[in-house]
Amino acid sequence: MKLLSIAIPCYNSAAYMRNCIESLLPGGEEVEILIVDDGSAKDDTAEIADEYERNYPGICRAIHQENGGHGEAVNAGLRNATGIYFKVVDSDDWVDQEAYKAVLQTLRRFVYGHQTLDMLISNFVYEKQGAKRKKVMNYRTALPKDQLFTWKDVKVFILGQYILMHSVIYRTELLRQCGLELPKHTFYVDNIFVYQPLPHVNTMYYLDVNFYRYYIGREDQSVNEQIMIGRIDQQLLVTKLMLDYYDMRKIQNRKLRHYMVRYLEIMMVISSILAIRSETEENLAKKKELWNYVKKKDLMLYLRLRFGFLGQGMNLPGKGGRKISEAGYKISQKFFGFN
Repeated sequence: MKLLSIAIPCYNSAAYMRNCIESLLPGGEEVEILIVDDGSAKDDTAEIADEYERNYPGICRAIHQENGGHGEAVNAGLRNATGIYFKVVDSDDWVDQEAYKAVLQTLRRFVYGHQTLDMLISNFVYEKQGAKRKKVMNYRTALPKDQLFTWKDVKVFILGQYILMHSVIYRTELLRQCGLELPKHTFYVDNIFVYQPLPHVNTMYYLDVNFYRYYIGREDQSVNEQIMIGRIDQQLLVTKLMLDYYDMRKIQNRKLRHYMVRYLEIMMVISSILAIRSETEENLAKKKELWNYVKKKDLMLYLRLRFGFLGQGMNLPGKGGRKISEAGYKISQKFFGFN
């Protein structure tokens, strides 16, 4: 059994996947690198995956499947994982070597110790093309450092500070037990990955290292704003799925519930912002339908989302409404790193 399984969803990723894989190889025999070729047909992604499996037997595994989208590639990684812990690294991203050592050392400590760790959280760096200063998402204000803790020990998440897929490593069995399965052919499912398992996470550990390097800058990237507007239906679908997972009134822990509501708020805001910025009547109607969906589903949740700091600006007319919408947009930029 491996210490850590790392799934790399690859779709026509030949131009950059080597950089990603090479950054993970120093994990050695303790790490399993699952290179998931998601039906790539336009380049040598499949051949590169096979090459690494040949050259690094026992460390790299090539998994080939029909195209199912990013979520199905993550699902395939989880289905095939033999590691005690599970991480997703996108094929155009990479990890920092010193931080990688610290991450493996921490996981090792829990595997060979007496305490169970459900989720390890570390920082990530926005590697934005052309940016002189690299923005780091850290959690120093929100989480106790270098100790095992639970939701009751969580401090305050400031506006725009969220645990994203880049930040987390889960215990593999926890993901299987909570029934995580991401939808096929849908973008933005990484939000489900860091939301649906949360009520099943009892113990956490925050390692204050800049582990994950999140590349932003490709024109075809899913977080390109114009591409997001074009895929607004997928953003809306993911948001509705997240709204449907849990009845917030049944989430017992107050801090967990607060965090999950805040996450739903940013999802509602991003969906609304995309509709507003598209400037089409069709998308504005979809925005209205989404808010009505929440209202019918859970009136208390609707009121919290609608009249939260960011939610207010998504439905206000005139200059004042646009100002708050703009504030929401800036938070959204921070969240997704729009390019």
